[in-house]
Amino acid sequence: MINQPAGTSALTDRVSTGLDGLDEVLDSLRIGDNVVWRVSDLADYRRFVTPFIESATAAGRQVIYLRFGQHSPLVADNPAVNTIVIDALGGFETFTSAIWQLIETHGRGAFYICDCLSDLLNAWATDAMVGNFFRVVCPLLFQLDTVAWFALHPQRHSRATLDKIRRTTQVMIDVYRHGDNVQIHPVKAWRRQSPTMFLPHREHDGRFTPVTDSSDATRLQASLEQSRSNQRPLLDHWDRLFQQANEALAQNDQDAIARYHQLILPLLISPEERMLALAQKYLTLADLLNIRSRMVGTGFIGGKATGMLIARAILQKDAPALGNHCLEPHDSNYLATDAYYGFLVHNGLWPAIMRQRSAAGYLAEADTLRDGILAGEFPLDVRSELERLLDHYGQYPILVRSSSLQEDSFGNAFAGKYDSVFVVNQGPPEERLLALENAIRTVYASSMSHDALVYRQQRGLDQQEEPMALLIQRVNGRFHGQYYMPDAAAVGVSRNTFAWDSDMDPKAGMVRLVMGLGTRAVDRIEGDHACVMALDFPTRQPFRNPGESYRFSQHLVDVLDLHSGELVTRPLSLLTEQIPDLPMAHLAEIDREASERARELKLAEPVWRLTFRPLVRNSGFVPRLTKLLKTLDDAYQHPVDVEFTLHLNSHGEPAINLVQCRPLATLGETGAITIPENLDRKHTLFRTQGHFMGGNIKLPIHRIIRVDAARYSVLTISQRHDLARLVGTLVRQTPENQKVMLIGPGRWGTSSPELGVPVRFADIARVAVLVEVAEMSGDMVPDLSYGSHFFQDLVETGIAYAALFPQDNQCSYQPDWLDSNTQPLSIPAEAPLSACLKWYDSADAPLQLAGDLLSQVLVCYRQE
Repeated sequence: MINQPAGTSALTDRVSTGLDGLDEVLDSLRIGDNVVWRVSDLADYRRFVTPFIESATAAGRQVIYLRFGQHSPLVADNPAVNTIVIDALGGFETFTSAIWQLIETHGRGAFYICDCLSDLLNAWATDAMVGNFFRVVCPLLFQLDTVAWFALHPQRHSRATLDKIRRTTQVMIDVYRHGDNVQIHPVKAWRRQSPTMFLPHREHDGRFTPVTDSSDATRLQASLEQSRSNQRPLLDHWDRLFQQANEALAQNDQDAIARYHQLILPLLISPEERMLALAQKYLTLADLLNIRSRMVGTGFIGGKATGMLIARAILQKDAPALGNHCLEPHDSNYLATDAYYGFLVHNGLWPAIMRQRSAAGYLAEADTLRDGILAGEFPLDVRSELERLLDHYGQYPILVRSSSLQEDSFGNAFAGKYDSVFVVNQGPPEERLLALENAIRTVYASSMSHDALVYRQQRGLDQQEEPMALLIQRVNGRFHGQYYMPDAAAVGVSRNTFAWDSDMDPKAGMVRLVMGLGTRAVDRIEGDHACVMALDFPTRQPFRNPGESYRFSQHLVDVLDLHSGELVTRPLSLLTEQIPDLPMAHLAEIDREASERARELKLAEPVWRLTFRPLVRNSGFVPRLTKLLKTLDDAYQHPVDVEFTLHLNSHGEPAINLVQCRPLATLGETGAITIPENLDRKHTLFRTQGHFMGGNIKLPIHRIIRVDAARYSVLTISQRHDLARLVGTLVRQTPENQKVMLIGPGRWGTSSPELGVPVRFADIARVAVLVEVAEMSGDMVPDLSYGSHFFQDLVETGIAYAALFPQDNQCSYQPDWLDSNTQPLSIPAEAPLSACLKWYDSADAPLQLAGDLLSQVLVCYRQE
């Protein structure tokens, strides 16, 4: 004889509700059933729970009570019931993950009693997530042959949420009370039916009699509708909250305004304590309601959107002349965090999320999950909102930017870790919607990128919630025939730790300027350069002569091509030839010698050089940006990093469109550094005047990894990638208490192996010093990308940076010095990789790296 689970039939696998009359109405429960009781009074749920528990425990079932509500307990002290308390205040993902893991741990056949789902609204304030929670746990409970009971108050939920729960559950029962008269009305019972099952049933002495007389049913329904006549229509809890806040604002009820401000603020704004404090001070209830009017979905708007909005509010309040007259109004929309979770649930990706959240699957499952996200579809309600959003922007290009919960907070910028995607937004509405959806999927999927996951892991953030919200912005700019671009874009910082001249004040700030889209301002530019200005000496460049100034200026411009629908890079010379109305006279200077040569060769002229000196000399740009950065620095009480575009009027005066603001990562204020005088060359690896970043530096160096430029130059592209992986392996093999210095030709972390060593930043995040050397006949040139995402990574990770130009008479570099002054280590690799990679140990007598910001001297030496 085959043993069956206790309390079930060998033929039907049935389970009792504990009430014979109810079993008769429902034809009993089935293994796998999720039972949802829709009640107006929780006491009506409790009176059905008690006999079910008694029946289940008598049958030897393991009964688990999931306690998460604020109401009184459903189960009194009962040694036969395992009560597990779970805090819902940690957020949807934390709560849902805890429930998921608990269900998996208890395995097959357990029975569950759950608190009222409506109480989750008190923790999350968002109705949609109650439905998503149920859509996640219900299928898992079904797969594990459980029986689980839930309750909810239908009048507290929207029809959309009630419909989601109904579609997902196996059994749903309405309980009505009219005075002392109680009726039940089954509205769903999966895989069972009878002629009277779905009629209302009156209860009498434990029996449930169907109301088979239509006249009685009509009177019953009329009395129920009369009792509910004063109830509000079924709205999402979130919508009701904002509706009430609007009413308080319209009535100018100051007490209610203060109350709703406190209620709503932590529902929209990043929970990071310092950002929340800034939002409390600068964002009013009216501001919060304006944010809500531009949201798709519910939940947080994320760190990037929060930073942008707070910065704008700071400028309007603390520098009104600047904020109201020189700052362009923002035109942003927000796809909130619940839309991200809803997308995952809608596409059945929650099991993959749970596998990826485990220690073993954190990196291993990421690719599969990323593929699932890229193949996902959007719920119809989100698609309709995206269509509305596109109607708002017309055919202006838009930018879909990541705005995750942890992004752009104090200490965790996530600079460049997640994607931003330009949508050219041309063509029929259907094509534009598809392009927008693809952009959103791409940004969502970037949350599973290797660099982003390692970044979170290194900062201890891998077990914290990181839902992806999106900041969707109109691209500031102009149409120029087939191209679209802003006049200029920049990243500015309020603390200049790359002050290359002793006269410069680091507190004056710095800006990194480009013509065209800001991609070239925030990223390391492969084969090109942005214009770096110290705001207290904006015309003083870190170059030795005019030739170097031209060489290290911007020659390529990023624009949107309206014909191809892509972000493209075009030579400045081509754009000036094709677009006659570019504001070159306000941004650039004519190179007269180059123009004369072009004239002789019958080429297009004049030849422009993007020096941005006309902008500095002929407009209020520098004082405005200086004021902007100082105002934000003062409010944040911390250095800031801002991204913005410039829109020039006919006189060259710029309006600033602030698109991002975040706390600037800094290496800290190192005290005065003493550089030993008259260091003998025999004790020195290198010495340079200028060309280092990160402020004052004083570090011991225990290991050195150096790439030999001459040997690296003969490697194939494939071998160069192999060497980059080998570098990462050697870094990881170094003891954690030892500091590593990397020395290599050109640019570390480049995506172009012909310009340097293409290591991933995650592979070298443990190094202490990164040194880039101009070698190989000038083909590989360092890029001092101060203010870029690369720089942000360095300072956040505490990595010092130096660029060496051996041909410069102010730089001394002796790579062979390492062979006789340190202990060479063997490389675990085959030739030719082992031939071009040198690995040295100096732990017994560490080298010293000392850099003084004021004198701009950096030296690596061994103490005599």
